[in-house]
Amino acid sequence: MRLEGIHHITAITGDAPRNVDFYVGVLGLRMVKKTVNFDAPEVYHLYYADERGSPGSVLTFFEFPGAAPGRAGDGMVHRIGWRVAGEEALDFWTGRLDAEGHATQRADGSLRFRDFEGLEHELVVAGGEDPPLLAESDDVPADHALRGFDGVRAYAHDPSAGARLLEELALVPEGEGRWRAQGAQRHALYGHDPSPPERSVQGAGSVHHVAFASRDEDHAEWRLAATRGGARPTPIIDRQYFRSIYFREPSGVLFEIATLSPGFDVDESIDSLGEALALPPQHEHLRPQLERTLTPLPAPRTGRTR
Repeated sequence: MRLEGIHHITAITGDAPRNVDFYVGVLGLRMVKKTVNFDAPEVYHLYYADERGSPGSVLTFFEFPGAAPGRAGDGMVHRIGWRVAGEEALDFWTGRLDAEGHATQRADGSLRFRDFEGLEHELVVAGGEDPPLLAESDDVPADHALRGFDGVRAYAHDPSAGARLLEELALVPEGEGRWRAQGAQRHALYGHDPSPPERSVQGAGSVHHVAFASRDEDHAEWRLAATRGGARPTPIIDRQYFRSIYFREPSGVLFEIATLSPGFDVDESIDSLGEALALPPQHEHLRPQLERTLTPLPAPRTGRTR
């Protein structure tokens, strides 16, 4: 029984229109779902991914309008890693991000940058062992497009504290604070770095949680594995597009394990993903109110507000 890499990563934004502009208009991802936070339906939950909304490519944001800036610290994911095809892709992204006013830091085989709220990303040249997960974008050539997640790095004052849990989750240690979730189809890395002295602050530009992917038939067993590892997982929760359990890794990072199905096309066709406000049945009665009060967004395929 193995986790199929990362399913999705969820972060926080204080400005949904600019968020769409950056992740669709600049990074070339597709908005695959425009819905609301199931636990707080007055705020958006926006999903970006490859063309089909494939697990392994899904970056999501809760919008809390005007949220104060966050700061990654102890017990928080501080960097999101994406795969690209080669150094030529890094050249492309260096030029594109610089032209958009986002500073970049180039190293051998990688490129680091931050979004408009300070959320850190790293593009890494990765081998072809996992199928690429590509979105279609008019101005991002397929050869240079993001190809899905490589992993995340989190701050931890005591990285060894999580070893028991990570082993129960079948993550394989790779040294230097790195662990690999290796499934039959996809893999992803989870790494620890020493915590900075400043305390962590959850806010705009910070990661809320990281979700690992489970085959549907294994999901209940992962809950038992998390319990054996010393965590206190929630009951299985239906999130409409997947089922989830949540618990904290000893460093403090919030983990989720999400099923690979049913997927984002249960309430929209693949061709029209992200075009309409999709609401879970329990919040459908709020549609008139939400369509009046939620922030207007740019077109989901272009993402541009200008």
